[in-house]
Amino acid sequence: MDLRKFLDKLEASGKLIRVTKEVSTEYEIANVINSFGEQPIIFENVKDSDFPVFAGITSSRDIIADGLGTVKEDLLLKMVNALREPVEPDMVDGADAPCQEVVVHDPDLSRVPFLMHLEGDGGRYATATCAIIKDPETGRNMSYHRLMYRGGNKFTARLIPKRQTRTTYDKVEGEVEIAVCIGNSVPVMIAASLGPAPGTDELAIANSLGKTDLVKCVTKDLEVPASSEIVLEGRLIKQADIEGPFVDLTETRDFERQEPIFVVDCITHRKDAMYQALLAGRNEHKLLMGMPKEPTIYDEVSKVCKCTNAVITLGGGSWLHGVVQIQKQNEDDGRKAIEAAFLGHKSMKHVIVVEDDVDIFDPIAIEWAIATRFQAHKDAIIMPDQPGSSLDPSGDHSGKKTMITKVGLDVTKPAGVDPAKYVKVSYKDVNVDEYRG
Repeated sequence: MDLRKFLDKLEASGKLIRVTKEVSTEYEIANVINSFGEQPIIFENVKDSDFPVFAGITSSRDIIADGLGTVKEDLLLKMVNALREPVEPDMVDGADAPCQEVVVHDPDLSRVPFLMHLEGDGGRYATATCAIIKDPETGRNMSYHRLMYRGGNKFTARLIPKRQTRTTYDKVEGEVEIAVCIGNSVPVMIAASLGPAPGTDELAIANSLGKTDLVKCVTKDLEVPASSEIVLEGRLIKQADIEGPFVDLTETRDFERQEPIFVVDCITHRKDAMYQALLAGRNEHKLLMGMPKEPTIYDEVSKVCKCTNAVITLGGGSWLHGVVQIQKQNEDDGRKAIEAAFLGHKSMKHVIVVEDDVDIFDPIAIEWAIATRFQAHKDAIIMPDQPGSSLDPSGDHSGKKTMITKVGLDVTKPAGVDPAKYVKVSYKDVNVDEYRG
């Protein structure tokens, strides 16, 4: 669904907050977003800025599902289908592209409301940043890269090693053209987070999730979503500067690094453009990081047993913990699902496998299943000395690769036992109005 139409829908249903009082980018906006629980919100009057600020359109599974025209329970299969069947987007002329209603060459970006999020941050950051490049071998790629504003028309861009943008940047001798889109639809936001195999076009995935027309950039050989609010057209140059410190996924502070400089040559935007904010370490960040691993887990587990769902949990930092739901048909399905799940998300530390009578979205239901269906001496798989995530502060970071112990819990019902023993009873609902007064 188009961003503007989705915001209108949220407002019509009472799910969007409008803030009319003047607010500051210096910590205030970030703290207000957080205090409202990342509910969809628009700040109409931002001090020293030419743009309103909005946030919150990917802050819960229910909101994301609404933006994709589905329900929370069907999100996984929606993403799986888009990954399997991308749809090439249509191209439109610049005159018909909302994101190019205003074109500014050699811009000074000081009046764009990049936020100071938390005291201790290295500077102002752009975070809801869908970055598009072209690799000479694998083609178009869209992903997220946080940007620390360095003044004028420059940022430092956090390019994570082994991710596509960094790989392209390192192998190309000269500068790398890049377009950063800020203010995008839910389909674009989700597609940018999925990280498919090299050569798979995330913009075609976005178009499969919801119609996403593209337009050619004004100054670069790149295509961007035509309905974006703001587009920064520029170059990653072969110079580095300070990036960080800044908050990471696990809500701990990432350290200061030297990262490539992003020079903005042109900014294009809607006449009434809005700037999109996204809080580092909070729900939007976590869901956009964790949810994309669910389809890969689902695909791997589906190779060994009947998988019905997979969730990366918020309590595990949306990266380190997962829950897999299966229809158990063989006694060893739980153990096979554990091994496959770790293949589907190699940074995962702990995984729990449950059957399809357990609500995978309910932490209490999952804990109940562990309490009633799990015995550690026979249902736990412990895998020491495994490569893990650098985001795990308890891991061994002394070598080139973080090493951890991975644990899988088989919380499926054992064979040879009366299944009625594991059925949770329930009371009937009655019309309580009949019993009042």
